[in-house]
Amino acid sequence: MFYYLSKIFWFFIQPLNLTIFLLLAGLITGTIGRRRLAVTGSVLAFLILALSAWTSLGAMMLNPLEERFPKPPLPEKVDGIVVLGGGFEGAINLARGGYELNSSGDRMVETAILARRFPQAKVVVSGGNGSLFFDGEGDADTAPRLLEALGVPADRLILEDKSRNTYENAVFSHELVKPKPGETWLLVTSAFHMPRAKALFDKAGFSTVPWPVDYRTSGREGIGLFRDNAADSVQNTTMAVREWIGLFAYWLSGRIDQPFPAPGG
Repeated sequence: MFYYLSKIFWFFIQPLNLTIFLLLAGLITGTIGRRRLAVTGSVLAFLILALSAWTSLGAMMLNPLEERFPKPPLPEKVDGIVVLGGGFEGAINLARGGYELNSSGDRMVETAILARRFPQAKVVVSGGNGSLFFDGEGDADTAPRLLEALGVPADRLILEDKSRNTYENAVFSHELVKPKPGETWLLVTSAFHMPRAKALFDKAGFSTVPWPVDYRTSGREGIGLFRDNAADSVQNTTMAVREWIGLFAYWLSGRIDQPFPAPGG
């Protein structure tokens, strides 16, 4: 139930969709003579879209998430690597059979680099099709094609293809791997996603070393207008809003212990 409610809620609340719904509400209320409501809806829609596209709001919301878990020194010994899904274009790969990467593809590239650096380490790819509305190939189904092409043999891969969200990534990976005390496992995901991911893996009893990748901010953006192109700014705002809402929702539901998890917390 949590999965379905979260997907439906996010469909309505994400900035671009919320802008469309507010404009639609303004149009409907305007046609029935409710001018004040129409103006209010239109102004709110403009503010959401303008702040998302023309300002550094998204980057400023993402940066605290990305800075929360700095990348540590690389351990001398690594028993395994867990990479979370989200790095592939699932619908395209389902149709074409390739391994097209999206803007989070750094997760898979970094995993291949780490796997080559630690040739004895197992590689867990965790991620099924997490979309409620779109059909696509899960990352655990696509990843073997890319990783094998990059020199990571299939017998090193452990594929977890049932998870639909980060909570299930953690629980299902733990059940599949059953990590032993004293083992060192790297957790690879986008830097902005690391606080929630690390907290969920800790809660599941899967001790990991956070290895953040896929940074979206430099940390130098500051408050300003037109610091990035509009499409990237909207994407940053969307990811930031989703991640902060996700942290709060997981905390309220008891799935993580802190609303903003920190190292050692």
